[in-house]
Amino acid sequence: MGRREIFAGNWKMYKTRDEAVELAKGILAGLGNIGKREVILFPPAVHARELCVLCAGSPVKTGFQNMYHEKEGAFTGEHSPAMVKDSGCAYVLIGHSERRHIFKETDSDINKKIEAALAHGIGPVVCVGELLEEREKGLTGDVIKRQIEGAFKNIGSGSMNEVIIAYEPVWAIGTGKVATPELAEDVHRELRGLIGILYGSSVAEKIPLLYGGSVKPDNIAGLFAKDNIDGVLVGGACLKADSFLNIIHVK
Repeated sequence: MGRREIFAGNWKMYKTRDEAVELAKGILAGLGNIGKREVILFPPAVHARELCVLCAGSPVKTGFQNMYHEKEGAFTGEHSPAMVKDSGCAYVLIGHSERRHIFKETDSDINKKIEAALAHGIGPVVCVGELLEEREKGLTGDVIKRQIEGAFKNIGSGSMNEVIIAYEPVWAIGTGKVATPELAEDVHRELRGLIGILYGSSVAEKIPLLYGGSVKPDNIAGLFAKDNIDGVLVGGACLKADSFLNIIHVK
């Protein structure tokens, strides 16, 4: 049995309500038969529940772009795991580079969010990746190891069945730059090896690993052909239905 093939779209802080509905409808209309492939949309939180209803019964699932780890409390502007679950969302993005580097989330913060998501039956899509200066210094492996060990501290192997990991080199996000398929595959192979060391080969072989970083219709084929890349986390190219569909339908 092969690993799950996952095509996720992070809408970031784009799309009004009408635009969000139009985009989701366009994706649903053009989806066709995608077999066992899975599609996850990460719209702004204000649209999440409506998109869950709109996509019900289809292969398209919806997730939150972020979540706080506490059950409830005086945390203005945040969303609790219970709220994410109540919205109908099946997934939550955790540790996206913009959360790490703009909002200063730490590996400890990310660990708490993963624990909270798993406790509430929400699938965490956990992002890791290095800065340009870290890559230039040859620190990619060290950064990935630190982020993975910090994120999954005290997370048992049984819980890893619910986890998706996305490698997103920060230098390739929204820059137009993209890691070559060979470079991306090297990091994914190293990442899968690290999961094997921490959780055993059976977990490592099963866990879906996604690539994120300026993924487009014209580079998806080379990336998706690699053995350790099971799908993609798409940014700008998921904001138009035709573009995202071309990625989802990669041969």
